[in-house]
Amino acid sequence: MRFVDEYRDPDLANALIQQIRSVATRRWTVMEVCGGQTHSLLRHGIDEALSDCVELIHGPGCPVCVTPAEAIDFAIGLSLEPGVLVASFGDMLRVPGSNRSLLSARADGGSVRIVYSPLDAVEIARQNVDRQVVFFAVGFETTAPSTALAVLQADRLGLENFSVLTAHVRVLPAMHAILRDPHCRVQGFLAAGHVCTVMGFRQYEELATAFRVPIVVTGFEPVDLLAGLLETVRQLEAGECRVVNGYHRAVEDEGNAQARGIVDRVYSVADAAWRGLGVIPGGGLVLRPQWSRFDAFQRFPLNRVMMSAPQPECRSGDVLTGRIRPSECPEFGVRCRPESPLGAPMVSSEGACAAYYRYRHTEPRAQS
Repeated sequence: MRFVDEYRDPDLANALIQQIRSVATRRWTVMEVCGGQTHSLLRHGIDEALSDCVELIHGPGCPVCVTPAEAIDFAIGLSLEPGVLVASFGDMLRVPGSNRSLLSARADGGSVRIVYSPLDAVEIARQNVDRQVVFFAVGFETTAPSTALAVLQADRLGLENFSVLTAHVRVLPAMHAILRDPHCRVQGFLAAGHVCTVMGFRQYEELATAFRVPIVVTGFEPVDLLAGLLETVRQLEAGECRVVNGYHRAVEDEGNAQARGIVDRVYSVADAAWRGLGVIPGGGLVLRPQWSRFDAFQRFPLNRVMMSAPQPECRSGDVLTGRIRPSECPEFGVRCRPESPLGAPMVSSEGACAAYYRYRHTEPRAQS
């Protein structure tokens, strides 16, 4: 097993692998809902080591990948408006909208800047009062608190040239949507530890009971993932459907109350479009009415009637819901590559297609 030497505790890793094999009496299908976990599972060969007893499928765990084309198109339009600067995380620049990306817009003269924190965008606005600065806010519940803080900071500073283009999404409603799909094959979930750090894990109990699926909160290290898979398989074999916290060093029952409080103060829950999944009830966050002056959608009168579907050639919807593996897409590694992506999952550092390309793709040998 080529990956064992990379483990922090190889003996424990091997023991967990053997335990999973000894417990499993059949092959179970488990979905992780975190792009970081996807990359760790593939990088360390966990999917291959357990392929005889656990089929790992990959959910919509990459927030950049599920950001709808409509929001990207709107950000592109803003970047090309005179006097407007769009700030966002680096991963967003190459993600395609309906026809192009923020990176290509910047090449055509659009004002686009990479930042590492929403507060960086607030500082840019403070230093450039003659320009409208728009922060393109994407991410799960993990990044929503920092965006909420940016709104509160802009309010304290009295900034009239800062706004937020909100594309924050919520993980639990997406899990609901996947389980309601008549083609769903998920029998158990590995829940995203970083999301549960903020939100806690009690919110998953109703889901587990309603759909009879075990949900195990895990971290990102190989041993974390293997321990989570062992607990999931044990429950599946016993016919149980409990929520278990396997990431005690970071996750508490109710999560981070202060972070959740800040999000609740600034945002309210709303239906939201997810790329590849469609509109999910309660799947996103929007600014509350008292903060509407910081809402870029309301501040700028751009036409929002834009395409929100992925490119027809990209099967991101099938990848993000676990219907297919990235390698099962006919364009994977052929026309769709990191340098020429057809869709978002090949662009983002947390995307499943990017993970498969990096850890599973083998370039074809040249014909002699």
